[in-house]
Amino acid sequence: MIKILKFDPNQHNYELEDGFFDGWPHPPSKQTHRQILSNSTVAFIAVDENTQKIVGFVNAISDGVLSSAIPLLEVLKPYQKQQIATKLMREIIQSLSHLYMIDISCDEALLSFYQKLGFQERKSAIIRNIEHQHGVKEHKE
Repeated sequence: MIKILKFDPNQHNYELEDGFFDGWPHPPSKQTHRQILSNSTVAFIAVDENTQKIVGFVNAISDGVLSSAIPLLEVLKPYQKQQIATKLMREIIQSLSHLYMIDISCDEALLSFYQKLGFQERKSAIIRNIEHQHGVKEHKE
């Protein structure tokens, strides 16, 4: 069974399952991934109750006044097609519902998924510095 939880770095010591950032040429390490979750304004995780490992996540960054952006949503391949991404998105949208804007940029193939959750198609512009894909500096414990 999968449970969706608001991520709290002071309470949750769930281990990250292997396989996140699949296909990225320079994926973040598990330590950097945990730092991403910890430094987010809000993040939700999907935890497999059998393994006690994180198998999905979504995070948001926000000014806390008007705007927020959702940079990452991912569910591990073996857990896809179980509505986990939809549940994660519903939780984060609800937690940000007091704000004027919730923005997300996505590949065209994912647009219909986000539209079903109430997002409207817009044009956006992005910069991607692939050489920094692993994180600006790796988190050191």
